[in-house]
This record gives sequence, structure tokens and C-alpha cells, in this order.
Amino acid sequence: MAKLKRLAQPTDDIVVVKEPLSSEELLDRQLDYPLLNPRRFARKYNKLFDPIEFTFNGEINTLQFNYCTNPYCSWFGLPQKKFEEIKSKPGRYKLSSRGKDKDDTIVCNPDPTEQTKSHNCTVTPLSNWSVAEEIKRLAMLDRVEDIEPEYSFHKDGCSNDKANPFDNSKEFYRRGKSSGGSQKWQCKSCKKMTNVLPTRTESFTFNQKRNEIMPQFAKMLINRTPVTRTCEALDISPLTYYRKLEWLYRRCLEFLERHEQKPLKSMQFDSLWLNTDKLLYYLNNVRQKGHGGFRYDNLEDKQLQTHIIVTGDIDTGYIFRSDIAYDWDVSLKSVDEDTLYYREDHLHEFSKKNARLRFSHSPQPPTKNDTQNTDEYHFYLNEFMRRKNYIDGLHVKSGYTVTAHLWLLKQTLQSQKWRFVSDEDETIMNAFYRVFNEEFSSNKALHFLAKVDRDKDLPEAYQEHIQARKLLKDWAEWNGIEEMSIWKIASIKLAMELKEHSFHKELSEGSLTYKVWAKNPIEHPLPPTDKGYFSVDCTTDLSNFDDEYIANMILKVSDRSTNNFMQQIRRRLSILERPLVTARGKGKSYIYANFNPKYAQMALTILRTYYNFCLATKVSKKKKLTPAQKLGLSDKQFTLNDILYFK
Repeated sequence: MAKLKRLAQPTDDIVVVKEPLSSEELLDRQLDYPLLNPRRFARKYNKLFDPIEFTFNGEINTLQFNYCTNPYCSWFGLPQKKFEEIKSKPGRYKLSSRGKDKDDTIVCNPDPTEQTKSHNCTVTPLSNWSVAEEIKRLAMLDRVEDIEPEYSFHKDGCSNDKANPFDNSKEFYRRGKSSGGSQKWQCKSCKKMTNVLPTRTESFTFNQKRNEIMPQFAKMLINRTPVTRTCEALDISPLTYYRKLEWLYRRCLEFLERHEQKPLKSMQFDSLWLNTDKLLYYLNNVRQKGHGGFRYDNLEDKQLQTHIIVTGDIDTGYIFRSDIAYDWDVSLKSVDEDTLYYREDHLHEFSKKNARLRFSHSPQPPTKNDTQNTDEYHFYLNEFMRRKNYIDGLHVKSGYTVTAHLWLLKQTLQSQKWRFVSDEDETIMNAFYRVFNEEFSSNKALHFLAKVDRDKDLPEAYQEHIQARKLLKDWAEWNGIEEMSIWKIASIKLAMELKEHSFHKELSEGSLTYKVWAKNPIEHPLPPTDKGYFSVDCTTDLSNFDDEYIANMILKVSDRSTNNFMQQIRRRLSILERPLVTARGKGKSYIYANFNPKYAQMALTILRTYYNFCLATKVSKKKKLTPAQKLGLSDKQFTLNDILYFK
């Protein structure tokens, strides 16, 4: 029988990260901290190429993402290696410093054997430990756990204290059910009465008041009704609003567990076309109660900029994940404790546990050999302490969220071939290359760039769409091509253009011939109505494919799947809608932006569930299908009531 569920918590150990430091090293750090200057301390405890181990779904995983991310470089995806047989023992990589308060970079060294060609690539390193911590955070957002209460069925000294009604029902009387639907059991020996939680099928409304408003509440949530207007219409308090939101979020996770996660485990795809993008999101940065909400001194930014990471399937429009780059469970107190325990204030960013966070460590008083002076310390301490007056949680650097987001997708989906589409966002591109490096190395994965002019207005884009179709039809007529679809005509024309076009260049150096990315995009022959002409580039090697195959791949390149969902976010969720102009006419107002990104994440998951399983779009003149139906996860269109009260 299905038990009642609760939201997963950090203490549930869905992901267990193994402590990468021994007790001896921890002791050495404490002893060396006052003796070494920060540079020597960071060099001694450098964790740049050390893998991190963690357990996820009962399996042990090892991560090490600090390597070359240029698919054309001979060192791409390869771990650090010292060439012991060569004088001076050079490595594949070296660490280059860009100065104080700037991120270090990993630089590819030349191949000392001179058998291959490295490209002197640079990439910003990540903290493997912090990536694992971000995976832990995102994995928890997907899960619900059974409620497992500890029952006491007997009074002290009962002669039958080992019996329970689940295994020994004959030792108990049934005494009906409580008003909440829970079964009452009474021990025949000591006469103690105990209520047992109902199963999910026995009570959908357990511990819920005003459950009759849930269908209307769900409709108002996904139809851009502000929180205060919803409270007025349903006659509920703001506290009840957020409790209902959490209940609906939990119900969506239960629905997804049954209709998304379990089916995806058994699905094998021949190829997957995934589009990943970021949505800029502004959080209302509000000071906590009692910390000067109406004063204008000691202020942080009123709107804090963060990102929502979205990945969707290009073929079906199905949205696999949507994650906010913000950790609302972390506290500055825990950051301070980690700083003191691991001495993180003197480490490189890539060696820190909390490198993913806006504040990766807490400022500490300068030591005798410190390079930071007292004035600098007080400046950073002031900034750190000011944050304590504001909303709980900390921003996560988007590169860590994207990497964890894609790693979890890789564990969920099984595909023979991977095709990725994004814009020229380096954090997204590097995350693709890091997480899927084996697939890129074996030519099972390709990455395309959709280069769109965002300044173009809709009438201009529509005219370009009409013009492009006319030009294609004229071209087909001139070349004697008849009775073919516009897609087929575009494919033939593009294949002919590709005979004179290449996405890479071949260079030579001595006896070595090697390839580099040419940064030479080609115009897409079928511009959509809302974007107009845009170009497509490929950052990976296509030389193993023929022109016709490449042409068909280029025609599929699109960012429509994520764009459509992002438009729904803006149009349907009031807490994430587009900003208004302020009443004074000065700048933008985010009056409906929520104060807690925790509830924004809940609303996103609710909308994603509705979007994938309930919102059908036209696929032919008489047929509409939801993204879940197109993907093969479902054979029916669900309703909100199916999500709320599924049995």
C-alpha cells in the first residue's frame, strides 16, 4: 500500500559525499594555518585534480571535472598526467594565476612526446567537492520519502509489548477511525489506544484543512494570479497559501515519481536532442524582520540576480529539468563553521567545499604571515555580516548548477547518441563537455550553437520567415525540384552549401596536422516566425558525417523547447513574471517577485508537471498531444485533478 509522503530533507542522505580529507590532513591544516602565508598554504593543500567520491541511489560515483574542455584538443577530457620518462617531468596541465580576486585557469601544456597537438586551451577549474554538494542539493529536490513514524502501541510493563498491529493484528482491537482518517488500534493486554497513519489511498486530505480549494488554488497559481489576490479570492491567509503550495508541490513530485522517473528508467532512446538555456531571475532581496526594513543604510542590492537552468527535448518539447541556482538550506553559520574546520579562507576556490556559493568562505582575522591587511578583512567581514540580515540562503554560481543539472540528467536518460543545442554561454558549453566527455570523445555526442539576434522585433522576424520560404520555393523551381516539402528542399539546398562550407579548419605544424574550431556558422534556411534568420555553428568535429546527414541535423537545431517553457514561466507564474515599470516611472519593479526562491522552485516544478502532462499542443489538424505523449511517457492527456487526486 502506498504510504503518505513527505518532502526529502538534507538529512535523508539521498546523496552521501565521502569526506575527501583524512584526520591527519585536517590536523596539519590547523597547525600550518598560522605558519604559512595563504599562497603556500593553498599550494600545499591543492585539490585541483583530486576526484571526489559519493553515493547516489546506492551506487558509488567518482567525479573529476578539471580537464580540457576543447573537443579539438588532444588533451580533451583526459585527467592530469605527469610524463615521468621526460626531463623535468611535465604534466598535461598547469595552473595559471590571473591575479588577486580573479579565478585561476587550467592551461593545456604542449604534448612533450610531440605525437599529438594540444591547443594551449584555458578553462576555469571547478571544485569537484562543491559539484558533488550541488548534485546532492538538486537530487533532493526531485524526491519524496515515505513518512515512517515511530509508534508506541503499549503502556510500560505490558506483557505483550513486542506485538504490533501490522504483524500481529489478532493481539489488537480495531476501534474505528479518527476524524483525519487514521486507523485506531487498541492493545488487548494494556488497553492503550494508538492512531496509525492512513495510506495515500485511504486519505488524500490527511492533515489538510480546506482541501476543497486545491483545484481552484492550482488553477490560480498557474494562471498568474498574485499571492494576495489568491488569498482574497479563496479566503485564506498567506501562511495557508504557502502550505497549500508545498502540498501541491509534493503531490506533483509523487505524480512525477510514477509517471516520469519510473518510465524513463526503462526507456532507451536512439538519439536525444537536448536544448539547455538559462532564464535570468530576480529575487526580491528583503531584510529579515527586526533588521531595519525601512532604513536605507547598510543595504545590499534590492534585486539579486540568479538563474533558472532549463533543459528540454527539441523533438517533443518535453522539459526534463528546471532548477534555480540558489541554495535556501545553506546558512552563513554553516559556511563559517566549514571555514574554521577546513581553513578554507586560505585555499584556492577549486579546493573549497563551498566554492559553489556566493560566499565560499567567511572572512577570518589576518594571521601573522597573511597577505590580507586589517582594512581588507573588515571590508569583507562587513559584506559577509550584512548578508545575515537578509533572506535565508545563498546564491549558487550557475556553472555549478548547470554541471549538477546535466549530471543528474545523464543518470536519468539512456541514449545511444546525444545532440546538444545552446547559445554561446561558456558555463553551459563547458558543462556539456565535462559531463559528457566520454560521449564527445567517442563521437556519440555533438554540440551545436544557435546564434540568434535578440534585438530583432517580431514583424521583422515574421517577414524574414515569409521571405525565406519564398526563396526556397524559387530555388527549387530554378533547379527543377518539384513536389517536395519545404523541409526537404531546405535539406537539399543546405547539403549543397555544405560542400563549400566547413565548421573546422585543418592546420599543420611540422609533420603534425590537426583541426581547430573555425567559428564559421552557416545560416539556417528555415527561420522561425518569432526569430527570423539565425545561424548555426558546430563546436565538435563533423568530418565523419556526410553532407546530407549534417544538413538534416542543422535543420533540427532550435531553442524553441526551452524558449516556449520560459515564456510559460513568465506568463503563468506571477512570482516569476516580467517586471513592471515602477509607479514613479523609474526603472523596473519586481513587486510580484517572491521573497523566497524555495517557493519559486516549487512553483516551477508544478508548472513543469502541468506543462508536460496537461498542456496539449496541435500536431495535426484534428489532433493535440502533450509533450509527455510525444515522448512516449503517457498515452493520455492528464488534468490537474489527476495530479491532485491520482489513485
